[in-house]
Parts: sequence; C-alpha cells; structure tokens
Amino acid sequence: MSRQTNEIVLISDISPLSLTTESFRALRASTKFTEAGKPVRIICVTSCNHGEGKSMTAANLAISYAQQGLKTLLIDADMRTPVLHKTFNVANRAGLSKFLTQPSTIDQVTHETRISHLSLITAGVAIANQIEMLSSPRMELLLKEALTHFDRIVLDTPPILQITDAQIISAHCDGVVLVVRIAASKTAELQQAKNRLEQVKANVLGVVMNGKKRSAREKRYASSTDNIN
Repeated sequence: MSRQTNEIVLISDISPLSLTTESFRALRASTKFTEAGKPVRIICVTSCNHGEGKSMTAANLAISYAQQGLKTLLIDADMRTPVLHKTFNVANRAGLSKFLTQPSTIDQVTHETRISHLSLITAGVAIANQIEMLSSPRMELLLKEALTHFDRIVLDTPPILQITDAQIISAHCDGVVLVVRIAASKTAELQQAKNRLEQVKANVLGVVMNGKKRSAREKRYASSTDNIN
C-alpha cells in the first residue's frame, strides 16, 4: 500500500523517530484535555485556506493516537475535495456521504487501514447538499455511535474561511486544531477564522504552524534520527 499519495506523507508511520513525528506526539499530548479538564475525544482539524496542511495534520495526528494503542477513527469530512481515500488507498464509494443520506450503520462505511488501531471513513461520493447533511441528526448519530467504538475521532474538515462546513462540524467536537502555513495565512485571516469558531462556541485547542524552517541544529538531529531508521 502506498505510504505517500496526493502529496500527503504519513510521516508518523514511515519515520517514527523523526522530529516531525515527535511534533505530532506533542500535539497528541496537548490535545488530551480541554482547558476545563474535559477529556478530548472528538477533534476537528481545519485551516484558513486550502494548501496549508490540514489533511496531512489530521492523518498524522490520527496515526499518533493509534500508535499509542488508542482505537482511532479518522473521518474525511471534506466532501468537496476529499483526499484521505487516496492517502490510505481505499475505495471512496461507501463513506460519510452514504451514512448521511442512506440507511446504513457505521460498520458499513468504516474501512480498516494497514495501521494497527486506525480506521477510516472516507468522504464518499459527492452530494449536492453537504451543509444540510452535516448539520442533520445523522451527523450527530454518526459521532455518537463512533464514541461507542473508538477512543479518539479525528475529522478532516474544509478550510473554515471558504465554506461553513468546518463551523458546523466543530460545534459537535470537543476541540478544534487550526492548521496554518507560515507566510500563507495573514493575521486578519487568522482572526477571522478564530471569530468564526467562536461564533459556534468551538473550543480551539491550538494552532499548528506549517512551513517553519529548521535550524542547523535541528537538521543535524533529524539526519541522525533518520540514520537510526
């Protein structure tokens, strides 16, 4: 099975000793509880715009949870531009859209991956009324049922500044991770994204900064850990 598809690298799987993988472990640790001390089990991952690394972050964070022995479900909730079925090389016919629009069970739309403890619900075939379906009782039912089967649920959602899908989904989650590519998102956009999340009382767990250049020391350390692999 391909480990790199559509420019998404499952670094947490293929290079467990890398600095990038360690950063996902740190993200995993920092998203364990909310500020109020409530356990975080359902996490929404979004970004300001396309191309900032939200899908890569969602996939690798889910892998990091699974590597900890937690039964983890990764959901591709970006039904407009889905990529996770390609990343994990699974069919995209029975997915989220099927559960939302047809009588079906969570088992019928869930795919096992080659990674232990990690399952995937793909986006499924395109539908015309995504917003209505994501805000329907079927979406709430999906997450409720998923909580009975899995320890952690990670949702990859569309960019929050472009469509309202992420706002709708984040209202059902314990927390939100906002992915930002350095030099791509402007301060005004970050504030706008924060405002949109606050409108639905979403709990922002933190911001992931992509595109940071490594220092010479970090490059030397990364090289040494790669050699260990």
